[in-house]
Amino acid sequence: MNYRIGIDVGGTHTDAVLLDSEYKVLAKTKSSTTQDVSSGIYAAMREVIEQAGVPREQITYAMLGTTHCTNAIVERKRLNEIAYIRIGAPASLAIKPLVGVPDDLKALLGKRVYIVRGGHEFDGREIVKLDEEELYRIANEIKGNVDSVAVAAVFSPVAKDHELRAGEILREVLGDEVPISLSYEIGSVGLLERENATILNASIVTVAKTTAYGFIDALKAEGVNARVFFGQNDGTLMSIEYAIKYPILTIGCGPTNSIRGASYLSGLANALVVDVGGTTTDIGVLVNSFPRESSLAVEIGGARTNFRMPDLISIGLGGGTIVRIKDDGQFTVGPDSVGYQLPQKGLAFGGDTLTTTDVVIALGKVNLGDPQKVAHLDKGLLEQIYSRIVEMAEEAIDKMKTSAEPVPVILVGGGSILFPDSLKGASQLIRPENFGVANAIGAAIAQISGQIDRVFSLDETGREQTLETAKRMAIDEAIAAGAEPETVEIVEFEDIPLSYLGNATRIRVKAAGTLAAPVEV
Repeated sequence: MNYRIGIDVGGTHTDAVLLDSEYKVLAKTKSSTTQDVSSGIYAAMREVIEQAGVPREQITYAMLGTTHCTNAIVERKRLNEIAYIRIGAPASLAIKPLVGVPDDLKALLGKRVYIVRGGHEFDGREIVKLDEEELYRIANEIKGNVDSVAVAAVFSPVAKDHELRAGEILREVLGDEVPISLSYEIGSVGLLERENATILNASIVTVAKTTAYGFIDALKAEGVNARVFFGQNDGTLMSIEYAIKYPILTIGCGPTNSIRGASYLSGLANALVVDVGGTTTDIGVLVNSFPRESSLAVEIGGARTNFRMPDLISIGLGGGTIVRIKDDGQFTVGPDSVGYQLPQKGLAFGGDTLTTTDVVIALGKVNLGDPQKVAHLDKGLLEQIYSRIVEMAEEAIDKMKTSAEPVPVILVGGGSILFPDSLKGASQLIRPENFGVANAIGAAIAQISGQIDRVFSLDETGREQTLETAKRMAIDEAIAAGAEPETVEIVEFEDIPLSYLGNATRIRVKAAGTLAAPVEV
């Protein structure tokens, strides 16, 4: 028998599950998310292993959805010393790098910024020859002074040659131990947002590496020698090596884990998922069992980027959300929260702060805490507050729908106890078994994927051959990442003709498959 652990870090709780080979939940736990994140992860991991009582040597996989990288950017802590090289002179000199990045983050990441001659036109024609001599000069200047390097060239998603050559020069001078982030592998067309995403990626490589190896060491300390995977923000997994190379793809993986877990637990492939935590409610869309991707530029830590992210609405409503009642009977719900301190600060638990959880306890809708501690509250006013809580969720659901027709809604997350058994706009409301740890289950059952997002010229091989080539590339990526070849299939495909590039098209393909079985030694 093979077992797997799934762990997902939320703003309030770190959830963990241990599943058998048929994805049956054998143990689950919730522990408070700690300030350093890691100790909360290790505590949750130890708890599910002890609960399950399974042979440790038979735990073969461990999946982690983590906020380490997000926190590093948001808090401006533990970021790498980086250099950024834009390949785009003279065409892009009018606009300096790090546009749309807050000043405090720019001060940290903009210490070594260079613009060299090179880049391509929108149709793939070379603007000017790549200035290799200047690249060698820069590489020697930054040697010994940086932890990682980011490189972005004008229209590299159309023609990546200059970025690849720059990467070769940098590795030649700096050595293989200094990670190089190339923008064509991270963002899409749109230089300013793509270079921001690449710079952020380079800045969190060490955070990802420390997290990954810390998790592996913690597992080994428990006698578990499992293969470790990170959750990424399209609802699939990536290997440790891939996560260290592209750590920015871990950002937003929490909501996507919940969406994938909701799909698995409910058996639905198309629905809205309402994930209610201690601090926020995230609403996403299931399309063919995977999260719908946002088509808009996304801000990370205040920096505008264009790499893939799930399409979500987040509202400041969760189990720990603070309710304030004014002297005139008016009230506010959130957006601030007591978060993981709910068991200490909530009224029903002996604290001094009225929260949304206290409201549903006082109204007799859930059996938690000590109802006597909230029995003095005005029931009429509490009903009004509860109506507002429900209304906030219904408004967010309405915003995510693409038509006026009711759609299935899946409620997950520990905070989903706030809501009744029906909501406006929902054709059916499903609160599946183990809904409270859907995020950790989503991490544990996730597939391995490979994704291609490239601009192809159709002049050389023709349309049909180009589409098949793109699909094959995505399948090969998934297999290389660790998927069982026989199980890999195309789960997303998008073909967008780009008339302004001539006979060219942007192709987005995602292939996914189940994890290859561990090799018996």
